[in-house]
Amino acid sequence: MNKTKLLQSMLLASAVAATSFAPQVLAANVPAGTKLADVQEFVRDNGAEPGTLDPQKIEGVPGANIARDLFEGLMNQARNGDEMPGVALGYTTNDNNTVYTFNLRKDAKWSNGDTVTAHDFVYGWQRAVDPITASPYSWFIEIPGISNASAIIAGDKAPSELGVRAVDDYTFEVTLDAPIPFFAKMVTHATLFPAHRATIEAHGDKWTQPDNIVTNGAYTLSDWRVNERMVMTRNSNYWNDSETVVNKVTYLPIEAASASLARYRADELDFGYFPTEQIKQLREEMGDEIYITPKLCTYYYIMNVEKAPFDDVRVRKALSYAIDRDIITEHITATGQMPAYGLTPDITNNFSPKAPAYAGMTQAQRNEAAAALLAEAGYSDSNPLEMNLLYNTSEGHKKIAIAISQMWKQAMPVDTTLENQEWKTYLSTRNEGNFSIARAGWCGDYNEASTFLDLLGSGDNDGNYVNQEYIDLMKSAKSMADPSANYNRAEEILAEDMPIIPIYQYTGVNLIKPRVGGFAYDNPEGNVYTRDVYIKAD
Repeated sequence: MNKTKLLQSMLLASAVAATSFAPQVLAANVPAGTKLADVQEFVRDNGAEPGTLDPQKIEGVPGANIARDLFEGLMNQARNGDEMPGVALGYTTNDNNTVYTFNLRKDAKWSNGDTVTAHDFVYGWQRAVDPITASPYSWFIEIPGISNASAIIAGDKAPSELGVRAVDDYTFEVTLDAPIPFFAKMVTHATLFPAHRATIEAHGDKWTQPDNIVTNGAYTLSDWRVNERMVMTRNSNYWNDSETVVNKVTYLPIEAASASLARYRADELDFGYFPTEQIKQLREEMGDEIYITPKLCTYYYIMNVEKAPFDDVRVRKALSYAIDRDIITEHITATGQMPAYGLTPDITNNFSPKAPAYAGMTQAQRNEAAAALLAEAGYSDSNPLEMNLLYNTSEGHKKIAIAISQMWKQAMPVDTTLENQEWKTYLSTRNEGNFSIARAGWCGDYNEASTFLDLLGSGDNDGNYVNQEYIDLMKSAKSMADPSANYNRAEEILAEDMPIIPIYQYTGVNLIKPRVGGFAYDNPEGNVYTRDVYIKAD
């Protein structure tokens, strides 16, 4: 991510940095002379039904996509990934960058007309670490070392002791245990959005239903038909509503790429996906509607290292080595993805991962090593390795799983049973550890290597992997001016222990109608705000 000079000084200088943002704000930037359509409605494929709309409980891309339309945090993200003002106009830091003071705009409103205040952020952030909330992203508050976060999550301190406070209604202060150079990048994440206390206390778990929900983003929820559609309309109380163009946005939970393509062809979608094996044909038919860009995401398999046979590193390495990543990226995904041999993508800001030794082997050499490792672990033709491979429902995931199971079988005695589950069930199964090996993917929450490497230290570690050297490296990296050495060693440890199997680095592969303007398809983190979008007249 290319930082502006202003933000570089804010994040990296050790002196007190009194800051204010440039006047640029998130809004639809309609070029002069553009004729807008009379009907400003945007319909998009969201891939799956989100598990929840509660920002402090959201996990996964489907929920995050919707949260960016319904809610707004202290800061937002520009198309190129730079930070921009959100509810906060700017912030200051103390002399050692451990105290951040955010200055909130006074015209930010909730959809019911209440003013958004610093108290709403205090409540939201305390909810995220409160064990009663059971936030699957509570660890995200721990990453920057917000004071007392770890103790609260462990149940040793009260949520009220989190290192955040409302100095007054429009001043929000955050205290960190140590200076974290990337902290400002993190506050764009849904977990750190504000929460409307009165609504949550009045309605409990039902507060996100259309009749109850109160939002502070550009849109509010008007209709939610589970597994069918989610409709949002303009929030007239949003502080920048006058610059918003699209009046209604509809999210459709379409899990099959073929169904997405069919509905896109039928003009039922403005934004959709397609089966990647059809790329050549579609380039000829609608080349100017296909958008392929690198994304800050990695596709991988996670293994439950507490369960046999995945408690044996020889088994884990054998399964990783026997995957021909070139075949997957060239013939299955086939839309610019790059083979992955580590967790951190190559496009990550300020870090160039070193490839592990097995990446330099030919596939024949890797297969030979895989077979030897599995034999050493006690498996043979008469005693094959038998396992289930879990993935969430998707044609693409299924094709990859079939291909990989065949690669395993051809290289060594492995029998794989494929198991697919719809998104919410799949998340629950993974979170509860009721799997042996499962499909996973991670898109960075901010553009820095720790957003990936912290997953296996204190984050989304469903495979129950623990390595104390790894944990210590990631902890000390947070206060280092240049943590690259720690990050590279962390990647080396992952290659040695192989708790996950990196498979490929993502690209964003989208279909977008020519009538759509302002859609940030090239944002490196895939962060799109409908308030930036406009629909052109035919």
